Amino acid sequence: MAVTLTEAAARHVSRYLAKRGKGVGVRLGVKTSGCSGLAYKLEYADASQPDDLVFEAHGVKVLVDPKSMAYIDGTELDFVREGLNEGFRFNNPNERDRCGCGESFRI
Repeated sequence: MAVTLTEAAARHVSRYLAKRGKGVGVRLGVKTSGCSGLAYKLEYADASQPDDLVFEAHGVKVLVDPKSMAYIDGTELDFVREGLNEGFRFNNPNERDRCGCGESFRI
């Protein structure tokens, strides 16, 4: 069981946490949403919870709640720039389908 970050994602998170002046990493999870059923939740975490699964890559911690782990096990979090757009990309080997707008996915 693992969730990883690319170097680009780790650099982006590290810079943002430094700018914020606080935080231990990012919290990654899923929520029920969208036309395909599930959507990713990503937020900066100031503290870990007792039941969090903690993964570290390139010096950055990724915190995952146990219920979400079944859906995102093996996911690689990347940060990409395409033209004027930039953002996180989830490379999840468990995804079977993604809605047309890219907001939700199905396992």
